[in-house]
Amino acid sequence: MPKRKDMPVSWSKNLSIYEVNLRQYTAEGTIAAFREHLPRLKELGAGILYFMPLHPIGQKNKKGGLGSYYSVSDYFSVHPDYGTIDEFRDLVTEIHGLGMYVITDWVANHTSWDNPLLAEHPEFYSKDRHGNFRSPHPEWSDVVDLDYNNHALREFMIHAMKFWIEKTGIDGFRCDMAKMVPLDFWQEARAELETIKPLFMLAEADQHDLLNGAFDVLYNWNLYHVMNSIAREESSVWNLNGMINSEVLDFPARGYQMLFISNHDENSWNGSELERLHHGLEAFTVLYFTLTGIPLIYSGQEAGNPKRLRFFEKDEIEWKEDKMFTLLQQLIQLKKRNMALWNGPYGGGFTRISTRNDGNIMAFMRELAGNKVVAILNLSSYEQFAHLSAGNLPGYYTNVFTGEKTELFDNHYCKLNPWEYRLLEYNAG
Repeated sequence: MPKRKDMPVSWSKNLSIYEVNLRQYTAEGTIAAFREHLPRLKELGAGILYFMPLHPIGQKNKKGGLGSYYSVSDYFSVHPDYGTIDEFRDLVTEIHGLGMYVITDWVANHTSWDNPLLAEHPEFYSKDRHGNFRSPHPEWSDVVDLDYNNHALREFMIHAMKFWIEKTGIDGFRCDMAKMVPLDFWQEARAELETIKPLFMLAEADQHDLLNGAFDVLYNWNLYHVMNSIAREESSVWNLNGMINSEVLDFPARGYQMLFISNHDENSWNGSELERLHHGLEAFTVLYFTLTGIPLIYSGQEAGNPKRLRFFEKDEIEWKEDKMFTLLQQLIQLKKRNMALWNGPYGGGFTRISTRNDGNIMAFMRELAGNKVVAILNLSSYEQFAHLSAGNLPGYYTNVFTGEKTELFDNHYCKLNPWEYRLLEYNAG
């Protein structure tokens, strides 16, 4: 498939994103210690490693014992607790050698109160009606807001982003609170940065206009919330189906939406995926990996991490063998080999399969160039039945998890245990 000018970089077409919380990843919390996990991440099949902010953290008005990753005191260096920028450059080179890509978090909306910019360029910052510097949000007392009406600030920020691409070889950015920074800045920055290399740009936002010459990927919180709601038995597949109609089918064809059941914010403030999804964890994992977006895995998700990682303190992930590693590995492999599941505009269309039990059973097909993937999920805590019906359903499929051959036909009957899921594949080539 040829790449349209406005489509994400083609190497991202069948990859997943893996979010790295370096502070909590190892006992040391360093770049050097993280390197030991690269063979495991390669085995998992991780495609794009997204590192949370690596910069030094401000000490003035700091929150907690270690402060927020998003309170940046120096845009041009790595936090000394993590290592050095040269160590990170070497890490990026090693990751590239393993066939993976790297993006880093970029905090453009605000800085720490002790970032030298505040003293050297006070004109870069917003002020309240009394002429005082201000935080962008009352709860964000550890940071001070930047003013993008200042052209020199824009030049500085683009220069700093270029520095990281040229110095370390990263492949793009995840941009924090992207909706709070003017779109025309992001458009200007993207054009300037791509004079160096093609980039993969993820916005922490869900506004579709950010796909216009600025970003490739947006977050989808609405699907995340409806999955949590179904797990709590406060809503049903009817709600999910309506959400998919508006959130997935109507999403602009030029970009990806990022789907997830956990990330650093949701884990720390709303609970681990195990805490929120309970017995439905595996079924919802299969669901978000097989819809039309690009999936995100958060640090520890593959180890069945059961706890909320404290945001402002050291809180190491407990690494252990877990069934979630195998499930995620199988889903990643499926996405890579079957183009029906490729991301966004590179992948296949979405067809809802009627079940005669559409309030409890979510069934759908993704299809492209004769390649098919059929997902059948009981998103309830009770045994359910389904009569599957769709025009292009009949055929012979392979169960992704068992390898068994299955024939599907119109009005195919099946019974599913609570939270049971089936994933069937037909690969044309």
